Amino acid sequence: MLSLGSDVLAQAHASGRALGAFSVYNIELAQAVLDAAAARQVPVLLQAGSSSFGYAGEEVLAKVALTLAEHAPGQVGVHLDHCRDLEEIRRCLDRGYTSVMIDGSHLDLAANIELTSRAVKLAAPYGAWVEAELGEVAGDEDSSTQARAAGGTDPEAAGRFVQETGVDALAVAIGNVHGMTPRPVTLDLARLRDIQRHCPVPLVLHGASGIPDEQVAAAITLGIAKVNVNAEVRGAYIRALNTCEVTGDGLAAFTRFGIAAATRVVDEKLGLFTAAGDGGQRTRSEGEQT
Repeated sequence: MLSLGSDVLAQAHASGRALGAFSVYNIELAQAVLDAAAARQVPVLLQAGSSSFGYAGEEVLAKVALTLAEHAPGQVGVHLDHCRDLEEIRRCLDRGYTSVMIDGSHLDLAANIELTSRAVKLAAPYGAWVEAELGEVAGDEDSSTQARAAGGTDPEAAGRFVQETGVDALAVAIGNVHGMTPRPVTLDLARLRDIQRHCPVPLVLHGASGIPDEQVAAAITLGIAKVNVNAEVRGAYIRALNTCEVTGDGLAAFTRFGIAAATRVVDEKLGLFTAAGDGGQRTRSEGEQT
């Protein structure tokens, strides 16, 4: 079923777990995400975002994601990831998207606040929640470029940003990058702890592919309530298709091979994100609002 409102995100934040958000480019990857979520009986986000539209087109991919979400047995949100265009946000909200990300991370703080505030105001009548980003996360969302981490999110600026924009969730830069890297990145957990102290809203980790599990789990205890995954799922799907030994020209068997490989990765990630809170609520930094 299509999950409206921010309750699922808020519940993850309160319980010390994280909502898995997976980028999808076609019906096969979307099905892989939903298969894994249904098996684990956990909510999930399909990220049919701005960069993904280059594959199938905005209208087509949006309809695919929304239709699959509506027919799924569990709670599924459809999220517009990394959008800089308010008109694109408006179109996706009109289509039924449950959440959007306005990406003003390339702007200075004042301009980012202004743009994000407009997105929050735009989304309010739809009942959709809004994510923003402060401190740019390097790399390419659609391919691994071996990028290095950019400058980190300033904790005090993050507190001001959240207060002035009214945003529902904040993506942070703490050593993470988009795409796979030659060596695993090391998250700046001390910076994350300080950001958490200044920000009462759920925090978001982009570029989670390739980050060691123990670091992701630690980040979730420090306020990360949404984790974005793309490269690992995409890579598993591509490798499976490249090595598929299905004989004949039956397309269904061929695509099922790729879906199964992607589903296994999504399942592992969902297990990690939901297990992080099994020991109780997330860690609260000194001075954090409750």
